[in-house]
This record gives sequence, structure tokens and C-alpha cells, in this order.
Amino acid sequence: MAGHNKWSKVKRLKAVTDSRKGKVFSRLSRDITLAAKAGGGDPEANARLRTLVLKARDANMPADNVDRAIKKGTGELPGVVFEEITYEGYGPAGVAFIVKVTTDNKQRAAQEVRSVFARHGGNLASTGAVSFQFQHAGQFLIAKDQTTEDALMEIALEAGADDVITSEQGFEVRCAVHEFDKVAQALEQKGIKPDSAEVAYIPTTTVPVTDPNVASTIMKLHDMLEEIDDVQIVFSNEEIDDAITAAQG
Repeated sequence: MAGHNKWSKVKRLKAVTDSRKGKVFSRLSRDITLAAKAGGGDPEANARLRTLVLKARDANMPADNVDRAIKKGTGELPGVVFEEITYEGYGPAGVAFIVKVTTDNKQRAAQEVRSVFARHGGNLASTGAVSFQFQHAGQFLIAKDQTTEDALMEIALEAGADDVITSEQGFEVRCAVHEFDKVAQALEQKGIKPDSAEVAYIPTTTVPVTDPNVASTIMKLHDMLEEIDDVQIVFSNEEIDDAITAAQG
């Protein structure tokens, strides 16, 4: 697991989320409600909502749950009012963290996030303190068995992507945040299913971590932040060798 090693991180997080379906559904419900509130309840007319509905389908989220989340967003059903907040912080060894939260209680969320950082050798930071170390962009990770480099390049760039990066693990497509839904729809129309599709904070600088004890603490910090109900997703810029990660189990 490493901030720079996107594929290891996705593989690890997938194993976690597969055992926590309830939390995955809760997170998707909140995102769907917010998308419906912002752009209406028709997925065909609301690109962001359509992308989330497809994501919910891939996660095997029940259709009734999706429908309820949409109706809460449009006001057809009563529901709590959520807001999105982004926290920035530092973990052990100066690793930068960005934590995205969707909550109905900003004070509770801040207290819980601050407490987890404090218990694992970190601290919350002011807005802008760490975000300059990341690129805020759409990011799709696609396995090589899904498509070829040439075909993906044509599809992605035509849809508005900025770059297609090829590695041993697969393909990474990056795009501006406002092009995310357009690129997602283009991939869907061609039958290409990304392993990961997020509006992400991608590290532009990384922090090497060579001490196994520090690496273990950073991974625990990740896990505990992910355990918080209000937390949607966590990004960080540590660089941990895969051998250390494997040794952590």
C-alpha cells in the first residue's frame, strides 16, 4: 500500500470494502442524494448522478436503496441535510493526508477525524496546508484485459481526458474534474469497466517511508479514518515499498 502505488492501494481497499458492504452502500447513498439535490433526479439528464447509479449497480447496491437516495435528494422523501467537507492533515513522517467527508454534523465529523489523527501520531492542518502536494483530477484505473492502449487513448482523449498513462499494472486515465462524468460515460459505452473511478487527489510529491513501524502506523491511520461513518475517501502521499506492505500482512 502506498500513496504513489495506486494499484496496490486499490487492491487493498477493494478487499476492505468487499467486507463492509453496508458502509459502501451508505457512502454511495450520500453521494447519490447530493448529486440528485444538485442536478435533479433523472440520471439521463444528470451526468454525475448517472455515474453514481452505475457505480452503485457495480457494487450490487439494491435498486430500492438507490431510488430512496435519489428521492431524498429531490425532496420527494424526507432526509437529513448532508454537506461535503475536505479536511487536510499530516500523518507520521510528515505524510500528507486529504480526507473527504459527507456529514450531517460538521462538529462531530471534525472531532472524529481530529481524534483519529491524534491517536496515530498525526494532526489536522489548515485548509491549503497539504493540498498543494496533490493534483485534483478525475482518475480511472483500468486493467489491461479491458482494452488496448491505442483504443483507450482514442476513447479517452476524444471524451476530454488529458492523459493516458501505461504501466505494468494497467492504464491510468486522468482528466479535469469537470470532464469526469463525460469520460466515465464514454468508457461505459465501450464496455470498459475501470477497477477504480474517482475524482481523486493524486500526489505530485511523495514521502518515502522505510521504517516498518512507521509504515504500520500510517496504514492503521488509513484504516481508522476509513472506519469513520462520515468519511467518504482518504488520499495520502506516502511511498511504502511493497515488501514492507507484505510484511505487515
